[in-house]
Amino acid sequence: MNENTLVTTVVGSYPQPDWLIDRERLQKRPPPRALARELWRVAEEYLAQAQDDATLLAIRDMERAGVEVITDGEVRRESYSNHFANSLSGIDLDNPGRFIERNGRENFAPRIVGPIRRAGAVEVGSVQFLRANTERAIKITVPGPFTMTQQTQDEYYRDERAMAFDFASAVNTEVKALFAAGADVVQLDEPYLQARPEKAREYGVEVIDRALEGVEGTTALHMCFGYGHFIKDKPAGYSFLEELNSSTVDQLSIEAAQPHLDLGILREISTKTVILGVIDNGNHQVETPETVAGRIERALEFVAPERLVLAPDCGMKYLPREVAFAKLQALVAGTRIVRERA
Repeated sequence: MNENTLVTTVVGSYPQPDWLIDRERLQKRPPPRALARELWRVAEEYLAQAQDDATLLAIRDMERAGVEVITDGEVRRESYSNHFANSLSGIDLDNPGRFIERNGRENFAPRIVGPIRRAGAVEVGSVQFLRANTERAIKITVPGPFTMTQQTQDEYYRDERAMAFDFASAVNTEVKALFAAGADVVQLDEPYLQARPEKAREYGVEVIDRALEGVEGTTALHMCFGYGHFIKDKPAGYSFLEELNSSTVDQLSIEAAQPHLDLGILREISTKTVILGVIDNGNHQVETPETVAGRIERALEFVAPERLVLAPDCGMKYLPREVAFAKLQALVAGTRIVRERA
């Protein structure tokens, strides 16, 4: 195998520095769905500059670790979803609603009071900053329309499907702008396809295809069982996956290390490139390169190397930075072992 086979990437987030965000407070609460400005340690007038500096740290860590397709670390976000969702019109930012998380706990959420529309660029500046500060291939993530629909209190639509399609239209406009700004890959984060598979089967694929309609560029979709920091007991199989074979998305990102996924499931998504999680974010133990190599080689029993991309299971934001960096080094070293054995 050559260096263009078994590419390494990240799912999205990277640990934010303690001087930027109150990590202890972040780890003790559910992931923010509404805005959570109280998490930032830096005064508002200096926050954007501080976020830029922290983003550069994340970029350099990924480069130093040897990751080939990097992100901006989602450093400017309080969570993977709330930054984008709360930038849209139709949201009452001053009076958030509530919804029930996948673990049954209540959390604050965007309260929908009008038609959902993209009011302007959301992550375009992040792509431009990332593109200007690395020569690596770059990926940017946005929350998917199905997941955003589930993370709301709707007081306007009274029709979940209609709301999902308005979210999809907003995502569609943003995705096109992200590619125009220089993104090599745009990823939709859709964990709630797995969390609520019955609803996903009703309209999940259709709404994802609407979000990607007319898009030119490599697209990915990430599904997981939840952050390893919060959820330790994960199933060994996905309840919604094969259905995505018919979607227009190019790559499917799934976690396999922490849940000890039955890799036979990879046969179900034979039309897609698989971004496979081979790094467990549920603990602080750093994998050896041989452990990572073993996980990759087991996957190769079910998927051809040209259709396999390697990554951590999920975003790394809840790990200590030194642990996240060491795990990325193990990811790259383990991938190199498999390439050299072939």
